[in-house]
Amino acid sequence: MFEKLFQLSAHNTTVKTEILAGITTFMTMAYILAVNPAILGTTGMDKQALFTATALATIVATVTMAFLANLPIAAAPGMGLNAFFAFTVVQIMGYKWQMAITAVFIEGLVFLVLTFFNVRELIINSIPKTLKDAIPVGIGLFITFIGLHNAGLVASNPDTLVTLGDMHNPNVIVGLIGLLLTGVLVALNVKSAILIGIIIAALVGIPLGVTHLPQEHWVSLPPSLEPIFAKFNWNEILTTDMLVVVLTFLFVNLFDTVGTLLGVAAKAGLIDANGNFPKVKQALFADAFGTTVGAVLGTSTVTAYVESASGVAAGGRTGLTALSTSGMFVIALFFAPVFLMVPSSATAPALIIVGLFMVSSIAAINFSDFTEAIPAFMTMVMMPFTYSIAEGIVFGMISFVFIKLFTGKASQISITVYIIATLFLIKLFWA
Repeated sequence: MFEKLFQLSAHNTTVKTEILAGITTFMTMAYILAVNPAILGTTGMDKQALFTATALATIVATVTMAFLANLPIAAAPGMGLNAFFAFTVVQIMGYKWQMAITAVFIEGLVFLVLTFFNVRELIINSIPKTLKDAIPVGIGLFITFIGLHNAGLVASNPDTLVTLGDMHNPNVIVGLIGLLLTGVLVALNVKSAILIGIIIAALVGIPLGVTHLPQEHWVSLPPSLEPIFAKFNWNEILTTDMLVVVLTFLFVNLFDTVGTLLGVAAKAGLIDANGNFPKVKQALFADAFGTTVGAVLGTSTVTAYVESASGVAAGGRTGLTALSTSGMFVIALFFAPVFLMVPSSATAPALIIVGLFMVSSIAAINFSDFTEAIPAFMTMVMMPFTYSIAEGIVFGMISFVFIKLFTGKASQISITVYIIATLFLIKLFWA
């Protein structure tokens, strides 16, 4: 059955290898069950319900990826995208989480349509390679900054903007121990390094009063989704505010997905000789479907996970790897008390290490050509320094067009890039 469904022989793999690869992927990305509720919970959303929504959205999107695209790629609520939801749309832009989740649902539907008509694929193929390489780097820096702040290692300062946190604070101690330990495990190539780091950091937090053990059961039925299930705000669907949020999510989700999906595909050897990803349409559809269903469940945008590369390294080559990963998330649904007791200072190292993984694509940027290097640099630095993924993409695209145009390299700019840059200029000065 598995042979027929996933073409194992054609991909030179076995059922055993695929299942073990799926478990490996789960072990490297299971931290999302603790981190996503922690991040989205800052908006006022119920953390227990968020745990269930995170797991179910991951299962739906990853199963879709398995059967529709036959790829060893897992999908879950995206790091960076959840931060954009919580810290930019809700906290900085000032919108209610119900409005933000409605915007996620709408952009999921829009992406389904755009994927069906190959518009997303067209945009992805037209994006300059230097920006494709820079986007995941910028997201990595942004996530790292959030992780450092959540751990208390970086604090605000009116004189120097940022400064070192209070090293006597128990949360800082937990975060620092977790970061150093996770770093050692990663250096030793321990496949479940991030999850082990979170567990040990959480245990260290018990005597320090940071981690609070479950009062009753360690294993339970999944928490109810009721507090966040389909809590859409249709009253503002035709307002300018909703249009702005939806368009912002569209831009951020599109380019976040591009960076992550292409990064994972490259690590999995799924990119052809011309630099294209043959199964990109199916992968994008799984991503869009997962986002739409995830919004109904009550979580932020779903996207492909770079940690899927760990399963690929373990031998995963087909959708059976993704199916195995989703099976592990089904089991994890019944351990909500364990995941929800983990404090944000214990999950902060995961953000920092994931940030490290994402900046690896910086090596592919051609820094000897300033028409390539400057747009890439603007993309990377503007994300953490403006606390916005979208602004990094805006400045990267605009600077690419401007510099290429005025250095005699206009032929390297596609019509699609001209259109996107023009829309970004409008957004920047008139939106």
